[in-house]
Amino acid sequence: MKNSAKSLSLIIILALSAAAFITTSYAQDTTTESVFDHIAEKAFGNTATNSTLATNSTTGLTPTLNSTTPTLNPTATTSATPTLNTNPVPKLTLLPQENTPALTTPAAPVLPVHGYLLQDVYSGNILASQNPDQRMYPASLTKLMTTYIVFEALREGRIHLNDQVTISRNAWQTGGSRMFAQVGSTISVDNLIQGMIVQSGNDACVAMAEYIGGTADGFVNLMNQQAALLNMSSTHFQDCNGLPDPDHYTTPRDLAKLSRALILNFPEYYHYFGEKEFTFNNIKQPNRNRLLWRDPSVDGLKTGHTDEAGYCLIASAQRNGTRLLSVLLGAPTENDRVEFSEDLLNYGFRFFESHKIYDANAPLAQERVWYGQTQQLPIGVASPLFASTPTGQFNNVQVTMKINRPLMAPLSRGQTVGEINITLGKQLLSSTPLVALEDDAKANILVRLFDHISYFFYHLFNGNA
Repeated sequence: MKNSAKSLSLIIILALSAAAFITTSYAQDTTTESVFDHIAEKAFGNTATNSTLATNSTTGLTPTLNSTTPTLNPTATTSATPTLNTNPVPKLTLLPQENTPALTTPAAPVLPVHGYLLQDVYSGNILASQNPDQRMYPASLTKLMTTYIVFEALREGRIHLNDQVTISRNAWQTGGSRMFAQVGSTISVDNLIQGMIVQSGNDACVAMAEYIGGTADGFVNLMNQQAALLNMSSTHFQDCNGLPDPDHYTTPRDLAKLSRALILNFPEYYHYFGEKEFTFNNIKQPNRNRLLWRDPSVDGLKTGHTDEAGYCLIASAQRNGTRLLSVLLGAPTENDRVEFSEDLLNYGFRFFESHKIYDANAPLAQERVWYGQTQQLPIGVASPLFASTPTGQFNNVQVTMKINRPLMAPLSRGQTVGEINITLGKQLLSSTPLVALEDDAKANILVRLFDHISYFFYHLFNGNA
């Protein structure tokens, strides 16, 4: 009898609450959202539920789903003149975040250089490093950022490969390495890109900087804005070429972020970095990246040298579906930068392996959404998810999903709803956002009221399960 009385009391309370909710909502429609949202907030609080995802058919991994309290991630914005597109770089920001796992491998090489970093491009895992966060002069590695701005302008349609650029006196008289552009002549954007990348032409860089930024200084402003968008927090540019300046600096880690973004965000233009030579004005110049001749798996990216910076080389190679990136600064000689970079790449390919865990936009789970037009929402990752492990240890990888439950409409496609963590033993390899794969708008008031009552009973009988 006591249980029956308790149940009857609950039903009466719910009925009265529903009647009051409907009366208030229809009496003043403008307060409906705020009243309902207040009730929802009180009803949900910090509750959570747990479930287990089915084994992935491709990898055989069985992710464990947990829940966490949602956290807000404010996005900083910048403004300057000329302005740069401050929207987050779509591909990069959705890629797995870089991590530095303490994996069981032979000791990484100790090299007589200012610093280096070896990274798996697809997973983002850092495999080895030496002074990765120490500020250094980048020399002509600076031109990778110049190139990034040019590629972005091409993709957005602000410039085109067949555009003709007039060479100013300022560009023509720039010192250092050159493509030998003549003052007053016109050169296509396509040829200037080859002059920048293959010949490392300072004159080509200044010409493109003026064409896109209005002035060379305006273009440098864009470079620093883009560095901020790529989270290159220890980088500052003073020019588009990399001439020595105390306020012109970067780190191996920041250059890895930039190089990885170039590879993943602009595959249609990446071929420029693999060109072995370029002839302009009847002058043939070879690409200074000698690894392009020594190792057929190497297809980029850039060399640099000044007395202050030493000999620098960023190289990328792909073997058997795995792409590695080697960032090396401050080698004693030109031959050293080639030998050391090759040693780093061979170390990575020999002692590490990379595997795809999940495809982009593939539903990994169907999650209950409250107050939405659809009750079940597919969630997944926005970019392919990879993991790097020591050779032979991939079977020990574990995948854990944490979903920010309860999920409440409205939700937008691409909105973060949790995270997916990849671990090897006790070591976290990567943490990647889980996102909604579809939109789910807020439902009408009757559906939301029904969800409110449904959740009450769900929480009553299931607790935090």
